[in-house]
Amino acid sequence: QLQLVESGGGLVQPGRSLRLSCAVSGIGLGNYAIGWFRQAPGEGREVVACISSNNFPDFTSWVAAPVKGRFAISRTNAKDTVYLQMNSLEPSDTGVYFCAAKYGTGDVCFVSGMGYWGKGTLVTVSV
Repeated sequence: QLQLVESGGGLVQPGRSLRLSCAVSGIGLGNYAIGWFRQAPGEGREVVACISSNNFPDFTSWVAAPVKGRFAISRTNAKDTVYLQMNSLEPSDTGVYFCAAKYGTGDVCFVSGMGYWGKGTLVTVSV
């Protein structure tokens, strides 16, 4: 059983940055890949980024095409916190951001495959 708690959301102007945090706790957290997802108003949930739990300290990771070059995912050595650094934010980045865990050490993350979810944190990008 894992627990995930997101923090760091808020209102920000276009072009600015935010860093989201996902605190992960529970038994066996080192065996889970962690992903960041977002859901814009009226839209479905989509994956934003994913990071493995293996190959410490060189965790493997990726970010989705819409945020490539602007967002980055990272993980603490203890694997208990995962960050999403978001730069050059755009109004289209507005939504609720969730972190989620999938059993397995590789960087494989997709909406229907995640076993544990946090409750989300709202990011609003607006002037």
